[in-house]
Amino acid sequence: MLEIIIRLALLVCSISMLGLIYRVIKGPSVPDRVIALDAIGVNLIAITALISVVLHSYAFLEIILLLGILAFIGTVAFAKYLEKGAIIERERNL
Repeated sequence: MLEIIIRLALLVCSISMLGLIYRVIKGPSVPDRVIALDAIGVNLIAITALISVVLHSYAFLEIILLLGILAFIGTVAFAKYLEKGAIIERERNL
């Protein structure tokens, strides 16, 4: 029973990934694309966790952590770029 539920969850995550890829390509604005990229990161984490359960392995937990950190840093960088126009601020001494 658990195997059927996990396979169904993988199917749902895959279908939502297709919808998110469409949103990244056809998004009406840049913030919509950024949100879609963040959601893709969350879906990758979910798919990796489900595969880890299917394979009965703890090896993927480090990958899940890495994907979470990278998705967070990417989202913060995009948000800062959209707000200020630059990711790294440089001070000018005049």
